[in-house]
Amino acid sequence: MEDICFINSPLGITKIVGNENGIASVSVLNSNEKTSEVIPETLEDCVLQLNEYFDGKRKQFSLKLNPKGTRFQERVWDALLNIPYGKTTSYLELSKQLGDVKAIRAVANANGKNPLWIIVPCHRVIGSNGSLTGYAGGLYRKQWLLEHESPYKQQSLF
Repeated sequence: MEDICFINSPLGITKIVGNENGIASVSVLNSNEKTSEVIPETLEDCVLQLNEYFDGKRKQFSLKLNPKGTRFQERVWDALLNIPYGKTTSYLELSKQLGDVKAIRAVANANGKNPLWIIVPCHRVIGSNGSLTGYAGGLYRKQWLLEHESPYKQQSLF
């Protein structure tokens, strides 16, 4: 049995799914789902940590995770967890790190299937030329997350 809740985030309604075995998925929705009035106990810590992240008070998550994927996808997702807050890497570098430069497309595909938005930081993977490439949540969200994590905060001129 999976518990589900919907919370507000600066980037839209966020759906969290999990149970006592861990968090299975966190996704941002492009719909106007109603936020949950009651947060299931198994998801409370995830909600708290996501809110701390968005408030700029958390740089690393400490949650029990339980995503479902192939062995290869899980290897890629584990590698994503090693990208430090405020840093980026490329799909090519990630492929090299996993031991197969030719697996760049497979790595990009696994990255795109990451079920744990923000917690497993697929937004920190960019193109080799520094471009913001492919992001399931939309490139504007990827840009927002990278700016949110940047140590160099740009002040508004107006």
